[in-house]
Amino acid sequence: MSIKDEVLRELESHKGNFVSGGELATSLGVSRNAIWKAIKNLEKNGYMIEAIPNKGYCLTSNNDILSAQSIERYLNYHLNIHVCKSVSSTNTVLKEKASQGALHGTVLIAEEQTLGRGRMGKKFYSPSGTGIYLSILLRPDIPADESLFLTTSAAVATARAIEDVSDKKAEIKWVNDIYIRGKKVCGILTEASFNIESGKLDYAIVGIGINVCFPAEGFPPDIDNIATAIFDKSSDSINKRSLLIANLLNYFMEYYNDFESKKYVDEYIRRSMIIGKEITVLNGAQSADAIAVEIDNACRLKVKFNDGTEKWLNSGEVSIKVNK
Repeated sequence: MSIKDEVLRELESHKGNFVSGGELATSLGVSRNAIWKAIKNLEKNGYMIEAIPNKGYCLTSNNDILSAQSIERYLNYHLNIHVCKSVSSTNTVLKEKASQGALHGTVLIAEEQTLGRGRMGKKFYSPSGTGIYLSILLRPDIPADESLFLTTSAAVATARAIEDVSDKKAEIKWVNDIYIRGKKVCGILTEASFNIESGKLDYAIVGIGINVCFPAEGFPPDIDNIATAIFDKSSDSINKRSLLIANLLNYFMEYYNDFESKKYVDEYIRRSMIIGKEITVLNGAQSADAIAVEIDNACRLKVKFNDGTEKWLNSGEVSIKVNK
């Protein structure tokens, strides 16, 4: 890690308070001149740092640049955090890194995706500056048929993290979307590589895209009536993004490290927004109307079709019917 990154870590951990140049130099084992150069580099990168003789340096409280250091100060787990301004897709990039041997617990975060992807091959709108797009690389020792639990535990973790930083109630639309006030605020896409011989996962990538604020130009027409954001004003999100990400990762890793207990499942069911609702079950180009009856402890959805037949769904896509 560079001196600049080390200095940023120290400033983030004391955000809003002064740290003397001498203390920084001593703790990092470098000269005070090296500290001064690191401060100047951080300022060039947009960080607002107040410097006062005999007091030292202070990263101002209204600094809202997303970084590994700004997130790690809130983390309870050791994860390998990487933050980028823009990538094609965090899932795509992290899958490439996984195939090259990237370690379990690698997290890639971007403020923009140029080729964001959702489930069923859909595009995921990922504009710069208004959202958070992250992917988590896992190397779990679980059967392939239990990969659904990675998605559902991520949904509960995200819902809880959203409520931690806002006054909004977060609900879950089976199987992988988070909704606020009846509109989608987050989508989750889990992709995995399977080992045919063992029947287990080689690795899994859990991708999470969150609309933090409303785009200045609004959402595109095709999603404008179904999409929303956590915060109504971008100013409301200041100093909230890093905490949101950290809390999400803390909850998710808590569930992951106690995977067999599935202790989050009751909350997943309780947060469901579709039970008892009229829905449309999508299967490729075909669709059928049904009622969402219940979700079981395996996170399967039981639906009852108009002809009276019932079916348990392990995966797929459903949409809530809107009464006109």
